Amino acid sequence: ETRRLFGVLREPDEETGRAPQPGISELPALAGRLRAAGLEVSLSIDGDHTALPPAVDVSAYRIVQEALTNVLKHAGPAHAEVTVGCADSAVTIEVTDDGPGNPAPPAVQGPSEVGGGQGLAGMRERVAVFGGDLRAGPRPGGGFTVCARLPISEPP
Repeated sequence: ETRRLFGVLREPDEETGRAPQPGISELPALAGRLRAAGLEVSLSIDGDHTALPPAVDVSAYRIVQEALTNVLKHAGPAHAEVTVGCADSAVTIEVTDDGPGNPAPPAVQGPSEVGGGQGLAGMRERVAVFGGDLRAGPRPGGGFTVCARLPISEPP
C-alpha cells in the first residue's frame, strides 16, 4: 500500500496500480503459471486464510512468489514444494527445492554475494514489517529452503 502511494507521488502520469493485490487464495494460479514455465511445484495450504489482514495476505503471496521465482532462476532442474500454514497467531511459509543450483559466473561470486540478492532482501523486509522471522539457505544434500513466519498481531 505504501509502495502504491509513493508510486502515485513519484509518477503522477503513470497507472496507479489500483488492481486488487494478490493473496494466498491466488497461490494455486501462481503455481500453475510456474508449472507452465517448466517448474514442478507442489502446493499445500493449511488453515483458514480468508480472515487474514490484507497486508499479511499479500505479503505471504509475495514471499512465495519471490521464493519460487528464485527457484526458477537459480535452482536448475528442480521440484519445489510450498507449504503455507494459517493459524490464529501467524502465517508460516516454507518453500523448498531439490535443485542442484546454477553456479554463478566467477565474476559474480564473492563476499558481496553472501547475503543473497534483492529477492531475499525483499523477503526479509516484508517479514520484518510484521516482526516475523525468515530463514533461507542451502539444504543438506542439495536444494534450498526459505522459511518465513508472519505474525498476525501487531509487532511488539
